[in-house]
Amino acid sequence: MKKGKVVLVGTGFVGMSMAYSMLNRGGINELILIDIDKDKTKGEEMDLAHGLPYAPQKMTIKAGDYEDCKDAQVVVITAGVAQKPGQTRLELAEVNTKIMKQITESIMASGFNGIIVVASNPVDLMAYVVSEVSGLPKNRVIGSGTVLDTARLRYLMADYLKISSKNIHAYIMGEHGDSSFVPWNHAYVGCKKVVDVMKDNKHPMEDLEKIHKGVVDAAYEIIEKKRATYYGIGMALNRLVRAILDNENSILTVSTYLKDGQYGQDDIYIGVPAVINSNGVRELLEIELSEEEQAKLNNSCKVIKEMREQSIDKIIKG
Repeated sequence: MKKGKVVLVGTGFVGMSMAYSMLNRGGINELILIDIDKDKTKGEEMDLAHGLPYAPQKMTIKAGDYEDCKDAQVVVITAGVAQKPGQTRLELAEVNTKIMKQITESIMASGFNGIIVVASNPVDLMAYVVSEVSGLPKNRVIGSGTVLDTARLRYLMADYLKISSKNIHAYIMGEHGDSSFVPWNHAYVGCKKVVDVMKDNKHPMEDLEKIHKGVVDAAYEIIEKKRATYYGIGMALNRLVRAILDNENSILTVSTYLKDGQYGQDDIYIGVPAVINSNGVRELLEIELSEEEQAKLNNSCKVIKEMREQSIDKIIKG
């Protein structure tokens, strides 16, 4: 395995935003781009490589194929189709499951034995698909989960409270989607609970839910204005990959595998705070949820499992 070698599958807006972020920040030794559109992939390789003289470190960038996954430390999958008007979530999931299955089989055929990061939607389901098809240990298949949602939350809280976002310690949990939630009792500004900060500053408590609504609505608003969101998730994926490459033991809200009654669930990928290092998910942090929060998590998991039973598991088994 080559340390610092990353393979990106999918050179669309999300994948290339991550690649550009990596080029600017450094910390990657080799970046391989894979996409069904070979010409576009070669063009992306050239465009990125021309920025190397101004990058913080030397880096190899090239358009490649699945054989290049063999000795990679991390493979990031951003490929997949976007939801079309009138298409149901289940229909989207079925199409992307077929794509994920094919991609994962191609990755594993190379002899790959690293960590796979999945960013394709619906991400909690797609992480499960990749995990099942790859046969890798569950801790080595990670969905991007609510990493971006959490960044949006911290940005909006920081803006509201006029505090640096670096000092906002709050997390979005659950499904990457409308049924996500914030465990407010575990949200802190520095070392002080955000609920106490709100009281002390006479801020209305309902403003917290308005902030969460702002997070949920953010993607819709961005898509309405510019058709897609990609910079934020590109940065979030770069952050997640760096936590793996640098063996950081950082806490990020990834989509990870719950089993044996963790959060009252079993055999499901969902977004929870987890410790990320060079082995993938070292452990997940189980925090106490209110009845309402637990109900939201249960509902997210129920929807995902129903979709699996309806058709996703059949497609995986093929």
